[in-house]
Amino acid sequence: MENRIQQLAAGLPDGIDGVLITSEPNRQYFTGMHSSAGTVLVFKNGAAYFFIDSRYVERARQLASGYEVILQKELYAQLAEKIREHQAGKIAIESEAVTVSEYMRMKNRLQGIHLVMEERVNAQIRRMRMLKSAEEIAAIKAAQQLTEEAFAHICGYIKAGMTDRQIAGELLDYTYRHGSERPAFDYIVVSGKHSSMPHGVPTDKIVEPGDFITMDYGCVVDGYCSDMTRTVAVGQVSREQEEIYQIVLQAQQAAIQAVHGGARCAQVDQAARDIIAGRGYGDCFGHSTGHSLGLEIHELPTFSPRDFSVCEPGMVITVEPGIYLEGKFGVRIEDMVLVTEAGCENLTAAPKNLLCL
Repeated sequence: MENRIQQLAAGLPDGIDGVLITSEPNRQYFTGMHSSAGTVLVFKNGAAYFFIDSRYVERARQLASGYEVILQKELYAQLAEKIREHQAGKIAIESEAVTVSEYMRMKNRLQGIHLVMEERVNAQIRRMRMLKSAEEIAAIKAAQQLTEEAFAHICGYIKAGMTDRQIAGELLDYTYRHGSERPAFDYIVVSGKHSSMPHGVPTDKIVEPGDFITMDYGCVVDGYCSDMTRTVAVGQVSREQEEIYQIVLQAQQAAIQAVHGGARCAQVDQAARDIIAGRGYGDCFGHSTGHSLGLEIHELPTFSPRDFSVCEPGMVITVEPGIYLEGKFGVRIEDMVLVTEAGCENLTAAPKNLLCL
């Protein structure tokens, strides 16, 4: 945490004397602590303070590294005191995360202090979070290991006659019981015709023989997310289902092979899209090919047609093409990859051959 704070302080643009961090993921990134409240104040000289209320203050003091923990009483008076103590002029705020009402409250309560919306500070924090440290990668791998253990469990659990909601509940229960801090996002478990909805929600729809079941879920370990999608079948599938599954798998493999340090994100997306469009299903793949993740399930950059960011070693990004035939069925296959200079390391080991349960 101390290194991150010093890196943030050293990178503040000229004319910016400090930054207020109030968003939950960025607060956790710079303090190492998950909390629903709290404010971090970092100055250009490297001094840093974490204002936190009585619910979390003891834990914050145990974890403190590179910053002083201050029990929050009258937050704005305490902030103003520190800002004046450091003779700071302009204080940047997280304009990407602060609502208009929060900004107006800050301005009203911190009168005489120059608050600025500085995109360069937002970009600096984004860039720091894009490139994962060894410790962050270890946490993501641990979350993925649990995700894959849950997949092995659920494949032995699923039977025709169950509902999508039952399967989702079993996945959630298993991951909680085996160490997940929380679900990385609301689990997607959809079968049969419902699987044609990329972000469908579990319902009381009954799984029938011949159904595809798409399961998109992830765990959280030490604050870091995993994300995996597998599409499995119950009983035998049709020739069309088999064909669509293999196209999606080929598209995913092509995209993974396109990942390396220096590749444009849009080029990776195109590698998957070309396979799917070339087989006549381009209009059935409407979402991006992947997204970065870490403390949040959706981070930047993304594998999408409009993201021309350059892949850099240390980025962790999903690869998840899909084909969705409205009213019939859908297929999505998702892995997480760690970008390396020469290619990528696939962090997902769960089988991708079509499983007929």
